[in-house]
Amino acid sequence: MTDSKPPIISIQNITKRFPGSPVAAVDNVSLDIMPGEFFVLLGPSGCGKTTLLRMIAGFEIPTSGTILIDGQDMAAVPPNKRPVNMVFQSYAVFPHMTVEQNVGYGLKIAGVSGDEAASRVREALDLVKLDGLGARKPDQLSGGQRQRVALARSLVMRPKVLLLDEPLSALDAKLRAQMQFELSDLQDQVGITFVTVTHDQDEALSMAGRIAVMNKGEVAQLAAPSDLYEYPANRFVADFVGSVNLFEGKLTLDEPNRAAVDCPGLGKVYLNHGVTGPHGADVWVALRPEKIYLHVPGKGDAIRAAAQDAPEDHNLARGQIKGMSYLGDITLYEIKLDSGAMIRVSRPNLSRHDQEDFTWDDRVSMHWRADSPVVLLS
Repeated sequence: MTDSKPPIISIQNITKRFPGSPVAAVDNVSLDIMPGEFFVLLGPSGCGKTTLLRMIAGFEIPTSGTILIDGQDMAAVPPNKRPVNMVFQSYAVFPHMTVEQNVGYGLKIAGVSGDEAASRVREALDLVKLDGLGARKPDQLSGGQRQRVALARSLVMRPKVLLLDEPLSALDAKLRAQMQFELSDLQDQVGITFVTVTHDQDEALSMAGRIAVMNKGEVAQLAAPSDLYEYPANRFVADFVGSVNLFEGKLTLDEPNRAAVDCPGLGKVYLNHGVTGPHGADVWVALRPEKIYLHVPGKGDAIRAAAQDAPEDHNLARGQIKGMSYLGDITLYEIKLDSGAMIRVSRPNLSRHDQEDFTWDDRVSMHWRADSPVVLLS
């Protein structure tokens, strides 16, 4: 993907209002999707992401605004004439047809037959790793294989854009994780634009080149996965994408290379960069659980660690463990701070034997690095 190319999809000030609803399902959204991009629309139920996807497909008509696909205004173009194909959440595989018949159905409707149709069906089945299963019926396939049939049926039409509505939601957790990698690899192989809708943040982070996080019909933030996670634009994105601790405070220092926030719940927070906010402003500090280090209290380890990149009495906290969840690769701790506020800390289980053991009701000290917190103005 190169930014010098024109966008394959350009969404310009799109709004959708359904009759009888006091609010817009999609509210003045503008964004560009580039050729060959794996683009994800992410958000909670009712945020407008599926409505936006359906407007790209032509199944919903915008109340206002413009959608261009490959430079052409789609206002008067019906769904079957658009250079897109859609994979539905339910897969919509015909149960009475074989795999080959399912995959070739669109070609039959389009008037493609004979050797060309057979060749394109074989090519599509090979792409989705279903070669040799063409004679089977859908009820003889696993959930993951049925999903691949739906993908092959869309890819065989050679669309410029493939639209996917919650494509992995019907799969179990282990298969879903496997298919995330397969979808990403498939998109890389075929080189066409994928636009996917999901409410699953892990799914979005693992597959997307860019993600538009939607909330209440608007785009809350559009960025690469790592930027969404590490530099959320607001509290909604910070809280929706991953796990986060949020503390309200006042900005007490803001200079180009440093800032400080006084949080009644967490304490004094120091950052090694500026945040561009007025002195004394009400702000929120976002701190990811995995960026907090746990220490046995009384040894001075937390104080010495925090002092490496923060002033005295900054980036430190103390509390008592009130909850634990062992998840195999990590352990999650719910800790009641001395202020009475709660904080969540995640700790990787790097060794079976050599780590400090913490358990319920233990007193603990904590520190975090000066580049770990994010200050949010909204």
